[in-house]
Amino acid sequence: MTPVPEDRGAAVGPVPAVRSPWWWIPSLYYGQGLPYVVVMTLAVVLYKNLGLDNAAIALYTSWLYLPWVIKPLWSPLVDLLRTKRWWIVTLQLLIGAALAAVALTLPMAGFFQLSLAVFWLLAFASATHDIAADGFYMLALPQHEQAAFVGVRSVFYRVAMISGQGGLVYAAGRLSESGGDVVRAWQLVFFVLALAFVLLFVWHRMLLPRPANDLAAAPGQALWQGFTQTFESFFRRTDIVKVLAFLLLFRLGEAQLVKLFAPFLLDPRERGGLALTTAQVGLVYGTVGVAALTLGGLLGGWVISRHGLARWLWAMVVAIHLPNLLFVALAAWQPQSLVFITAAVACEQLGYGFGFAAYLMFMILVADGPSKTAHYALCTGFMALGMMLPGMLSGWLQQQLGYTLFFAWVCLCTLPSVLVATRLHIPPDFGRKPGVGP
Repeated sequence: MTPVPEDRGAAVGPVPAVRSPWWWIPSLYYGQGLPYVVVMTLAVVLYKNLGLDNAAIALYTSWLYLPWVIKPLWSPLVDLLRTKRWWIVTLQLLIGAALAAVALTLPMAGFFQLSLAVFWLLAFASATHDIAADGFYMLALPQHEQAAFVGVRSVFYRVAMISGQGGLVYAAGRLSESGGDVVRAWQLVFFVLALAFVLLFVWHRMLLPRPANDLAAAPGQALWQGFTQTFESFFRRTDIVKVLAFLLLFRLGEAQLVKLFAPFLLDPRERGGLALTTAQVGLVYGTVGVAALTLGGLLGGWVISRHGLARWLWAMVVAIHLPNLLFVALAAWQPQSLVFITAAVACEQLGYGFGFAAYLMFMILVADGPSKTAHYALCTGFMALGMMLPGMLSGWLQQQLGYTLFFAWVCLCTLPSVLVATRLHIPPDFGRKPGVGP
């Protein structure tokens, strides 16, 4: 791909170093969330619609977490080469091309292998975009604004999820039902996604600010030395064991649940599922569920900015885990009421969104320092590993246990995170806006 040139002094005119975060945080995190939901959720529904079984879907789509797991290996390069701004706009154009490529592979004879290969490319591009976007966020905002806007970034990340696993899944379902052609329906969905990223590329090339501290490595700087020092400074932390345990175990249960969320809703009742249509899944899980997830994330960011992370940590740990019990009830009773199913999904997603705000702020705390972009990438890499490994076996485990016992197992898997949370030390005022709250 031809690199996008650094556009300092381009015809679009100068971009101020300081611009209101409302100009770029919503669109930046919408652009961060959309390819992730495509790889992690849309791919699951797509392959389910095209006839793959749960074990294969969970195994192969869980492997797509790998770029987010290993992205710390190249995260220092994002710090050392070019600016975060350059990386963001370049990768958004690449992501758009990859999404169009997925659409082109679907009618082919070897669609599964070909589309999976493109999803791998998309995952690597998306993971690298995450490094640049998160680094840009921490460079462009002071700490109290990072806490205040963690809810806003979560909102627009979730808006991307609504667009993806809500609107687009619903659209694919309706198009399939009306036209009878599942492949053509999903092709149209991916072409729309490609167009969206071309538009994001144009928007951010014109409107992203240029913080004074968004700098590439100085000419002649030893890249390898900077590369190794980044990793050494992270793993030499005195509390590194506690940090890694929290990052890996906080979502141990959720990592397994999320892979079987959509298949559970789609599977027929004789297989233990709720027998919803693809369009209904788009409405229940992808729209109402994500709206609740967004509300929870916004609320979580707001209370942290008011009172600090330390005060709300335990409430958030309970909120993210306790609602998993609702899925045990759904699997055991298999209700037919769409309203009841929607309410249960909304409750679980609300708690998850509220609790996940603690996870985001903890990663910001751990990453704080001279190499914050690379250190944050290391945190998200371990977060992805904590999602990838349990998710790989979740489909097979569900087939062995059935949905009811599987969701009961998911609830048991939340207990290690509770234990780890008791060992954390959070500064009392971390995340709290100065002069706000007690």
